Amino acid sequence: MISTLIIVLLALLSLVFLLRLAKGRAVDIKSPDDLRSHIRPVDVQAFRNLTNPNEEEFLHAYLSPSEFRTVQRARLRAALEYVFCVANNAAVLIRMAEDARHSTDPSVAEAGQKLADSALRLRLYAFQASAKLYLAMIYPTGRTSSYELAEQYERMTRQGILLGRMRFPARGISSAL
Repeated sequence: MISTLIIVLLALLSLVFLLRLAKGRAVDIKSPDDLRSHIRPVDVQAFRNLTNPNEEEFLHAYLSPSEFRTVQRARLRAALEYVFCVANNAAVLIRMAEDARHSTDPSVAEAGQKLADSALRLRLYAFQASAKLYLAMIYPTGRTSSYELAEQYERMTRQGILLGRMRFPARGISSAL
């Protein structure tokens, strides 16, 4: 009986932890300047290159096994930095979207809901990708690809820009993302 209670309690604590992790830290995004101060820049093209399975195959074919492991670990560390930036930016956009969801304008509220859904999915996928990247650093000859993460990040960024233009039509928001 006690062990069942402990397991249920641990499961609930894990769920709360994962939900807090998914939502990110509390930031207020009331203007494009607030967004600019919290968003971390992501070079999507470089991120794509680091996570491209074809690039990995090319390196594997033309480098010795020890050189490949060294290069691949460096590429994975760089990709991991991008994943952390993507996760941070998704958390910031979740906060912006939550504000927008409470708007009296139905189109802004709907755009906020779509962005919140996309950003939450992306943030969870980023944590999954970071676990895979850490595992790949231990065993760098295994195939890991986070290529899809870059595509999802671009979609979320477009949604964020659309929402920003709806909420701040006079100032715009595209330069912040």
